[in-house]
Amino acid sequence: MMDDRIKKALGEIVGEENVTDQLIDMVSYSYDSSEHSHRPDCAVWATTTEQVSQILKLANENRIPVIPRGAGTGLSGMAVPVKGGIVLDLNRMNKIEKISIEDRFAVVQPGVVYADLDKALAPYGFCFPPDPGSGTVCTLGGNVATNAGGVKGAKYGTTRDYVLGLEVVLADGRVMHTGSSTIKCVSGFDLTRLMVGSEGTLGVVTRITLKINPKPTASSTAVATFENLEDAGKAVTQIMSSGIIPAVMEIMDRPTIQAINQNTELGLPEVDAMLLVETDGYTQGETDYQLEKVVAVFNANNPLEVKQAKTREEALDLWKARKSAYAVLARIQTHFVLEDVTVPMGKIADLLRGIGEISKKYNLQIATFGHAGDGNLHPQILYDGYNPEEVERMEKAVADLFQLSIDLNGTLTGEHGIGIAKAGYMTMEHDDVEMDAMRMVKNTFDPHNILNPGKMALEVN
Repeated sequence: MMDDRIKKALGEIVGEENVTDQLIDMVSYSYDSSEHSHRPDCAVWATTTEQVSQILKLANENRIPVIPRGAGTGLSGMAVPVKGGIVLDLNRMNKIEKISIEDRFAVVQPGVVYADLDKALAPYGFCFPPDPGSGTVCTLGGNVATNAGGVKGAKYGTTRDYVLGLEVVLADGRVMHTGSSTIKCVSGFDLTRLMVGSEGTLGVVTRITLKINPKPTASSTAVATFENLEDAGKAVTQIMSSGIIPAVMEIMDRPTIQAINQNTELGLPEVDAMLLVETDGYTQGETDYQLEKVVAVFNANNPLEVKQAKTREEALDLWKARKSAYAVLARIQTHFVLEDVTVPMGKIADLLRGIGEISKKYNLQIATFGHAGDGNLHPQILYDGYNPEEVERMEKAVADLFQLSIDLNGTLTGEHGIGIAKAGYMTMEHDDVEMDAMRMVKNTFDPHNILNPGKMALEVN
């Protein structure tokens, strides 16, 4: 339970009606979209930067953990209050403050939903290019905290590539402004990029300046099936080195396809790999030209079949399987772990093959889909969370999966973040000097470790 003195002080900052320690709320704030959970002591709803500043100053003086939270769509447990404390809900800071088409930026508060910004930009023919899978519900503050990516990462990059500046409240309540409203800025240390992907461990973002792009007006789509992983892997590598950068290049493996067929009426061909590619541009001729080169690469790598969409409706039909993968797989078992290991694109076939070997080794169903265009795959491990022996096998499989990715010169996470889920594996990827440097940065910004403690293995020993 939260100390009555602290609860009263929080009420004075945000209003008593905006502070809760009711059990039903504490349970709701105990988890995100991962398998992790832990109850906070209370939650507060802030609506202004000044309120956030006062909350952090109070928490810092009393050494109380503060966990910033958006929509709770994170898959690594980064919004889980593992050490209790205050959940700082930022969803009510949801204003789009400015759209400047001539300067190509938008200023938003952290609680703005990704899709709402997209809708606001659409009448101008502009967009915010990163396209996270949870875009209809996730908040832009969460996108910044995780450096969120999505299906268009290969061509358009991730959130980090579009954040021009930030307003950030530090652990002691001071408000810092980073970056600028200009497309170019090399003035001083790049604290903006430091904050992006820091998972709420260095400060609380209260305002975001985002670069926006003209929205492509045309697209072309094709899908190819392969009986051999090597052929699919070669096709990916050759496409990405052909001079064409697809807007989307997604992959699904055989276990994913089989699961979709068992739970839908899509009737997909059960092959080792299916590749879905979309090109985009500002004329249909431009996108068709790009897709012709992609199809030529497909045909040179022994596909079983190549289908090219002739209409928008046909393109949506080709997308149905890929878009259904996550939801279908989530229904098969009582529990699942969805990872996002990432490897160089030339190693995709090796990663898929290794995942298959791990699946057999631990007798677990692992279905893999993801973003072949940037080497970011999502192995979804399905297991019975009520069976301790199966949970143990799942944990060993996860460790092997991370080791496989590192052995292939990859990374633990391409877009989901470290949070709790991967904190114990940080030293697999980062040496002692790098870990020390990250911990020194954390200690500089947050010497009392109140900001989202227990995440990213950043505790200073």
